[in-house]
Amino acid sequence: MSISRRELLKLAAGSATVLSLSSLSFGQGTTPLRIGIVGTHGKGESNRKAAAQFGTIAAICDVDHTRLAQAAADHPEAERFVDFRAMITDRSLNLDAVVVSTPDHTHAAAAALALARGLHVYCEKPLTRTIGEARRLAQLARTNRCVTQMGNQGAAADNFRRAVNFVRDGGLGEIREVHCWTDRAKGWWPQGGPASPPKRHPESLEWRLWLGPAPYRPFADGYHPFAWRGRRDFGTGALGDMGCHLMNLLWHSVDLRSPRTITAETGTFDVDSFPTDAQVQFDYADFGLTWYESGRRPTPPAGLEIGGNGGLIVGSRDTLYFDDAYGAEPRLLSGNPIPDISFTKSPGHMKEWFDGMQGGDRPYSDIVHAGAPLTELLLLGNLAILTGKPTHLNGQIGRADLRGYEDLVNPARTPGWEI
Repeated sequence: MSISRRELLKLAAGSATVLSLSSLSFGQGTTPLRIGIVGTHGKGESNRKAAAQFGTIAAICDVDHTRLAQAAADHPEAERFVDFRAMITDRSLNLDAVVVSTPDHTHAAAAALALARGLHVYCEKPLTRTIGEARRLAQLARTNRCVTQMGNQGAAADNFRRAVNFVRDGGLGEIREVHCWTDRAKGWWPQGGPASPPKRHPESLEWRLWLGPAPYRPFADGYHPFAWRGRRDFGTGALGDMGCHLMNLLWHSVDLRSPRTITAETGTFDVDSFPTDAQVQFDYADFGLTWYESGRRPTPPAGLEIGGNGGLIVGSRDTLYFDDAYGAEPRLLSGNPIPDISFTKSPGHMKEWFDGMQGGDRPYSDIVHAGAPLTELLLLGNLAILTGKPTHLNGQIGRADLRGYEDLVNPARTPGWEI
């Protein structure tokens, strides 16, 4: 009986015994994994260059012809596409996996199509723009036994992982309160006001493909590139963008799966945008978690000066503090060093995903256990921001009944972009 390369990879990835690609026979020698790249610049550039260290870039896709040509110069043997749907469904490419680094609103469309085909997926953070999309990707990844990784790269840092295990093992005592803050969006991208006037899109840009599942609107300054983050049809605001980094250490060390009530205070915003600033309160049975953005800050402990991005986990015995966007340099306010306790060292965030595809450990930020539920937590905060009402949960993240929020949880999609 013959068995395909992809089936062999599935057996390796799902095996309790760690296998390497070299132990799987694909013919003469070891064949590198074949990767499709969706989105070539920004994080797409760093992600494709990282992926190229460990696999073969077999295909690249970008809706901007200029950017696509620039990326093609780095990967002259790769097939070129402007529509990722055509790339992912092209069986002649023999893809093993896909790296998705597009605006938030097209993450799910690309990742879902790949997962449904049994392709492994690395997807930038936040995993999705909506809660319904996050749940769908988790379902597809689980059902199809795909190896996945969300791109919150700070999780690969030694100090991050050491701190996670320290807090998880009770090193801070009982958790009493948690705080996270960011300087975004103020000064980074427009948020809180109307969009710029319509204008003709650049000749190099396939505008309707850029829109993807989003409702049609004409092009305007402030969408492509980067500044789309503050627009509700495209991005997830400061909470979705930075929460996947800043709240990642908390997610892995403190049980955040069962918030009871989420409330928000906001600055000004309109129907098209996220607010100028916000403060979101996640209430749990035993502690509260507060998120601050765009200049809002917690009152720091005496003697501590806080910067633009950071977090505090206040325990009964000590407080853990970090003042970077990734939680990669945490320390204890007592001045004591974080004990050198054991943790699983990462070979690097991208390499970890490749190792997982070849039979290694499950990636730290895999979709099912980390990427989707953490993203859903942040998007639950956005429900409170956008509705102006408390969000009450009657179950754990991933399973809580969200009837009454259907327009935000599962909004209508443009035909041809269903997941």
